[in-house]
Amino acid sequence: MTGSGLRTSDFDYHLPQEAIAQHPGERGESRLLVLGRTTGERRFGELPDLLDPGDLLVVNDTRVIPARLRARRPTGGAVEILLVERDGPASWWCMLRPGRRMVPGATIEVERGPAARVEERADGRFRLAFEHPIEPLLEKIGEPPLPPYIDRPVEPRDRERYQTVYAARPGAVAAPTAGLHFTPALLEALERRGVRRTSLTLHVGPGTFRPVKAENPEAHVMDSERFEIPEATAGAVAAARRSGRRVVAVGTTVVRSLETAASEDGLVAAGAGRTGLYIRPGYEFRVVDRLITNFHLPRSTLLMLVCAFAGRNRVLDAYRQAAGSGFRFYSYGDAMLVDRMR
Repeated sequence: MTGSGLRTSDFDYHLPQEAIAQHPGERGESRLLVLGRTTGERRFGELPDLLDPGDLLVVNDTRVIPARLRARRPTGGAVEILLVERDGPASWWCMLRPGRRMVPGATIEVERGPAARVEERADGRFRLAFEHPIEPLLEKIGEPPLPPYIDRPVEPRDRERYQTVYAARPGAVAAPTAGLHFTPALLEALERRGVRRTSLTLHVGPGTFRPVKAENPEAHVMDSERFEIPEATAGAVAAARRSGRRVVAVGTTVVRSLETAASEDGLVAAGAGRTGLYIRPGYEFRVVDRLITNFHLPRSTLLMLVCAFAGRNRVLDAYRQAAGSGFRFYSYGDAMLVDRMR
């Protein structure tokens, strides 16, 4: 899909450990690096001044579930369960840590919850059958699934803060982090500005944090994720296209959903499905004109997507500038507003 000849190491950059945000800031108060014809810094709360009346803002309304569970093996050894995707009334595909002894038939006991049996193991994941449905218990026994680079215990405020204010449809095990910056007041200000807003759903999976290990990016396989685009959203994109207005994606998950469902003329089909779309330099974008996104991990598919959108050299230069200026990186960090390279 790229034809670019780029290697995975071409998407590497140095980031001091202290630049990785370990705690969230106040919503709407993040720094915003604007990458257009020139590069400049604003506050995220100034976003209404940076968008035009008639622009279409597309958000991901998935809701993060408390997907991390504590459990024990019959011998007493601790096991951490990360629920990934429900496969039946009481069956889930999961990630287990440690998982090397978790063969089919092995049992574990969830703390304050039911016992579970390993039914299947495939591609580093495990299908667990719980004694009874676990979903109704998650708010009581589960923890927010903070990403591995947040190196601290979960805090009570993470339950609310690792969630967008417009989260509505449970199913994600990682937050669509570009949306974490919005407040109800900011959404109202955008509406007063004349910026239209619509939503889709992509249930973010743990693969979003998986680095590309192969030196040839084309050897990497994306995890597929469930998405759904409502009729109203497809209609809103079509209306924006007809009127020459810009489609502004809040996050890489929105980009991947819209581009998966796009036709050659930039229209989007409504419906539900799965996407494993892997966007990297050389990709021809059909729908999205501007992107709001956080700063992503080196050698990641997320960084490759942003580089495809705005140009690798420009993006990596902006990353170096941000790191040198004290921007906060990753899920709880600061944000960028990026124009598509024409």
